[in-house]
Amino acid sequence: MTDLAKLTLVESIKYVKEKKCSASELVGAYIKRIEKSDKLNCFNTKDLENAHSKAKKIDTNRKLDKALVGAPIAVKDLFCTKGVKTTASSKILSNFIPTYESTVTEKLWNEDAILIGKLNSDEFAMGSSNETSNFGNVLNPYRLNNQNLVPGGSSGGCASAVAADLTSATIGTDTGGSIRQPAAFTGIVGLKPTYGRCSRWGIVAFASSLDQAGPMTKDVKDAALMLDVISGYDEKDSTSAKKPKSSFLSSIKNNVKGLRVGVPKEYRVDNMPKEVDDLWKEGIKILKDNGAIIKDISLPHTKYALPTYYIIAPAEASSNLARYDGVRYGFRAEGKDLTEMYENTRSEGFGAEVKRRIMIGTYVLSSGYYDAYYLKAQKVRNLIKIDFDNAYKDVDVILTPTTPTPAFKFGENADDPIAMYLNDIFTVTANLAGLPAISLPIKHNKDGLPLALQLFGKSFDEQTLLNTAYFIEQQVNFKSQVKDWWML
Repeated sequence: MTDLAKLTLVESIKYVKEKKCSASELVGAYIKRIEKSDKLNCFNTKDLENAHSKAKKIDTNRKLDKALVGAPIAVKDLFCTKGVKTTASSKILSNFIPTYESTVTEKLWNEDAILIGKLNSDEFAMGSSNETSNFGNVLNPYRLNNQNLVPGGSSGGCASAVAADLTSATIGTDTGGSIRQPAAFTGIVGLKPTYGRCSRWGIVAFASSLDQAGPMTKDVKDAALMLDVISGYDEKDSTSAKKPKSSFLSSIKNNVKGLRVGVPKEYRVDNMPKEVDDLWKEGIKILKDNGAIIKDISLPHTKYALPTYYIIAPAEASSNLARYDGVRYGFRAEGKDLTEMYENTRSEGFGAEVKRRIMIGTYVLSSGYYDAYYLKAQKVRNLIKIDFDNAYKDVDVILTPTTPTPAFKFGENADDPIAMYLNDIFTVTANLAGLPAISLPIKHNKDGLPLALQLFGKSFDEQTLLNTAYFIEQQVNFKSQVKDWWML
């Protein structure tokens, strides 16, 4: 008998459409696993009763023609969902229930997907290990010698939920690698679309010029299907792009002959583990042996990407998070007057990492330092974008590792913010340049942990990115080695 929760998203929808199973049976299979998986701490909020009711309604509807019919989907707890708590994994929003729906999630429900819950993350998406959540760590379904590992961040709950078969697919957000890094740590596919491809309306903002919603899925075809549904122009988001698109899923090709692949020398960093370097060479060989043209390229300003990111992102965060003052919504602490109430609310409502980034952001925006830090960072950001523009005159995609290491243990980098920020070293450039990028699991290392490669694409050319990723996926035939240890 088929285990419905083990099917890919594309397969499970086909099952419902062909009446091999009902929507209720599909939702029930996921709920059964969710109820035994509290140990992973993936969910901030579960919506299981409503999920059951919505599945029954779909089963009574004779038309099963919607793109995501019956698919049980949990989303990152940064997407506002009407009538369902949205916390950003922060104490300051722990009682916030939106009266409106984000554009991206509304598109999911319009295609008959079913919300089953909201997924844990780093607080306000600020983190690379899921250790900053107000609701506790998420655990990676993979372990090392029976020791727990971080799932990556900030979309760690999303990544673990997909890898542990607790949702058929999910939507995360990526500000500096928050989809791709946790996808790499948990052996799933994570796609950051071009900035402007998907609406940001209704997403709790971290850094508005960098944030982008994107799919996290079991395979590349699932990512293409999710992108088909969530992308498109939205008049409510002034940064949303009016770009024509065809179906990413039906346009997928399994061929890289003649594809020009760039390999940037600046991504070969000091002390990179041999297993990651070997993985990169393996990816290059697969493409070369199948007719792709490999080209060495240079992205000379890459070395400035991480410090540039950690000026721009906190600056925008300090501005976006100024609205959380306990006056109109969210957590409020008492104080003897208005000023003390503000101070107490923000001191008690935000966690340490969020406060650290607000202070950095306020500093770099302050009079006397704006030109020296923020303005200079914006100029460097432009140079990074020009590097990519020049590279794409000669190549179609760029291949790099996704992360400098596999998943690490809890606490390993907790006392060293710089070491933690280095996890984003291969991913932040895509956000600074506004480009699409995808992380793809390739193999397991000698300890049984997943390792992943990353592909960068040209602006609004997600199709070439998906085609290349799909080809590599067919060649490497990666299989999850998650053991369900938390359910025993």
